[in-house]
Amino acid sequence: MNKKLTIAVTGLNNIDSPGPGVPVIRGIKDSNLDVRIIGLAYENLEPGIYMPGLVDKTYLMPYPSTGSEAFLERLSYIHSKEKIDVVIPNFDSELYLFIKFDDELKKMGIRTFLPTLEQFEERHKSNLPEFAEKYDIKVPESIALTSIKDLNDLPKPLVFPYWIKGKFYEAFKVTDSSQAKYYFNKLSAKWGLPVVIQQSIYGTEVNVIALGDGEGNTVAAVPMRKQYITDKGKAWGGITIEDERMLEITRHIIKSTKWRGGMELEMIKTEDGEYYLIEINPRIPAWVYLAVGAGQNIPEMLCKLAMGETVKPINTYKNGVMFIRYSWDLIGDISDFEKIVIFGEL
Repeated sequence: MNKKLTIAVTGLNNIDSPGPGVPVIRGIKDSNLDVRIIGLAYENLEPGIYMPGLVDKTYLMPYPSTGSEAFLERLSYIHSKEKIDVVIPNFDSELYLFIKFDDELKKMGIRTFLPTLEQFEERHKSNLPEFAEKYDIKVPESIALTSIKDLNDLPKPLVFPYWIKGKFYEAFKVTDSSQAKYYFNKLSAKWGLPVVIQQSIYGTEVNVIALGDGEGNTVAAVPMRKQYITDKGKAWGGITIEDERMLEITRHIIKSTKWRGGMELEMIKTEDGEYYLIEINPRIPAWVYLAVGAGQNIPEMLCKLAMGETVKPINTYKNGVMFIRYSWDLIGDISDFEKIVIFGEL
């Protein structure tokens, strides 16, 4: 690939619950690709907008909830200015629109590398029990609720403590009914219905980041153990681990579903060595730069797949590579903030 690529990336909110955009861009910039990076932001204070040397230009986008017409119109305007080759969306809540408009984007000349709508829908938190049965995977007992009244009559063996999870984001561990009702209202108001109840399982939180080529092949996969977890359940520190069983489960899921694009498998490993899948995130996770540091540049590989290149699978990675997130006070000028607020671009 000799031409200079223009790659648009969302998820620039590098805060306490970080979006994957900044580490995705870092991975692309660490590659041999000749690129121009366009940042797509939903809020005018997303730190990635202002980080020196990260993006070449940023545009504000309307929230996906604003409606598909406004969303597509804005993307079309940005494309007319920037001639985007590839767009990498990094939020669950925006993926539906990017998948839905894949054909329209292709006609414009914008490429993506995302799961199909069927793949996206069947791995939803609310569909996880059916997914597990279909693909022969262990998952904790769970149920999707559309009414707060159903909290009073949960089927056995669901008992306290359990996790209550939002449709797209956020999960809270609850130990009594008053907590459960509080978080049900909070999550349903923020993310909509259903709200998912999932049995808490004691064990170690382990994750895999992976990339499927859409034909059943695992192009990349790196497992890690969370070392430091925030109160929002986000990994603030982690380390790559050797775990062949986790990789077997990952390859099995990608082969069975013919998964297309990036994904994150969140699992619990119990003391007796059992693995329970608790969530599938249908995109690159925020800790992707650990995979880059371990020898698998997943953002680069995803860009190449989007451009129609054949990418050779990488089956090795460095064990014992660690990441730690940190806060950094970024100093800027109010004039930059004014430009993004007034003009919607910087």
